[in-house]
Amino acid sequence: MHRRTLLQAAASLALPAQARAQGTGVLRFVPHANLANVDPVWGFQYVVRNASLLIWDTLYGIDRQLRPQPQMAENHDVSHDGKIWTFRLRPGLMFHDGEPVRARDAVASLRRWMARDTMGQVIAARLDAMEAVDDLCFRLRLSRPFPRLVSALAKANTPMAFIMPERIASTDPFKQIQEMIGSGPMRFAEDEWVPGSRAVFRRFADYRPRDEAADWLAGGKRMLVDRLEWHVMPDPATAAAALQNGEVDWWETPLPDVVPLLKRNRSLAVDIADPLGNLGTFRMNHLHPPFNDVRVRRAVQMALNQEDYMHAVAGDDPALWMPLPSFFTPGTPDYTEEGGHVLNGPRRLEEARRLVAASGYNGDPVVLLVGMDQPIMKAQSDVTADLLGRLGMKVDYVATDWGSVATRRARKDPPSRGGWNLFHTYYAGIDCLNPGSFNALATTGDKAAFGWPKSEAVQATIDAWYEAPTPEDEQAAVRAVNTASMDFVTYIPTGFFLQHQAWRTNLSGVARAPFPVFWGVAKG
Repeated sequence: MHRRTLLQAAASLALPAQARAQGTGVLRFVPHANLANVDPVWGFQYVVRNASLLIWDTLYGIDRQLRPQPQMAENHDVSHDGKIWTFRLRPGLMFHDGEPVRARDAVASLRRWMARDTMGQVIAARLDAMEAVDDLCFRLRLSRPFPRLVSALAKANTPMAFIMPERIASTDPFKQIQEMIGSGPMRFAEDEWVPGSRAVFRRFADYRPRDEAADWLAGGKRMLVDRLEWHVMPDPATAAAALQNGEVDWWETPLPDVVPLLKRNRSLAVDIADPLGNLGTFRMNHLHPPFNDVRVRRAVQMALNQEDYMHAVAGDDPALWMPLPSFFTPGTPDYTEEGGHVLNGPRRLEEARRLVAASGYNGDPVVLLVGMDQPIMKAQSDVTADLLGRLGMKVDYVATDWGSVATRRARKDPPSRGGWNLFHTYYAGIDCLNPGSFNALATTGDKAAFGWPKSEAVQATIDAWYEAPTPEDEQAAVRAVNTASMDFVTYIPTGFFLQHQAWRTNLSGVARAPFPVFWGVAKG
């Protein structure tokens, strides 16, 4: 039986009776992945970021026009020379344990965030001092101006600058926090958390939303339900059946195979989830053979066919995907295809084989980490296993869950001792707007994203973007970043694609956004 037919048949079956998604006070949601940890600085997974958006708040948040707006901050002042930034918190903000949010909490939270975020690291390198002036006011003194400071505090890609109590924010940024005490509109019900199955959030009655209308991460985050339950359902047929039967209310990422079935159900609404889309990713470990050799990285780059990956990920509808000779989000101001010609045109398989042989590849297995519970990662990995085989490389296909991939990819050990060579993921378009917010492009070695690429030449182009004095200079810098990153093969884009979301029609307020926006969603 064809895969699509099998999925649709399974999805149409009634499931055993579960607790129905009844009552306007409880919203049941199927996230795209298991919530294995809840630390927005230690864990870079989107599912962690999405949960953290409920538990913690930020000083600034972006709206749908990608503009930073005050959130926990009431206002800020900048000195004439651009070196002294003074921030004032909104009065009356509370943590979930009843303690007021103070300036020293913000200072500690920003220090922890700066240690892990690439833009934060740039700020830290210019930071002469950061101190609380009083309970509501804190100040940053910089050695050099950094006009993008507010944009850095408002950015929505991981890790985000969430505000935690000082005692929690003082945790080593490379170790997980042990308390989920937040400043956001929902409290994390740790007593009901079952990793791999369920996470629960309860409305925080003392949260003070802003007066403005909610707009993505800006404005008043008003929760219209009392309880939010995340139900982990890695099997898409099970999730589809649960949504149709009313056992859950909202499914974050239905597979393309079951979308036609869902669209035929009058009790459901189906729409594009994120207007900025997603960028598929072939991420390699630069520390160990064979991908520490740029010839092997270039061999894969010249042989890789993005259409193969996008058909596997997004199906046959050309409206849902496109090839992507770029590291940046299509349709945004800094998008460029400069230097991306290496991903266009006929693929050069024979030349790629010769490059692999010239590198001295000795036949050792390439350890490919595969999150089997993530259809996008699984689909890309299957294409890659075939591609590497055709290049004469042996593949160790490590089938596991995404939580295990997320843990193992942080290891720098050789692949033969528990490390890895390669994994697939994808980046939300909101992450890939420019070289500063896009952590995955950094080539700072140990401080870079998983794979730890190191290139002073590539990093120099990113640094030039930070210093660009005009929009024209900024766009020229982005073109240089794209070209240098393609040449160095920091990683390989596998294409651009859109995803659907689906929800029951008794929900109102479901928005198109790069993340699930739960505030403003009502259940009737």
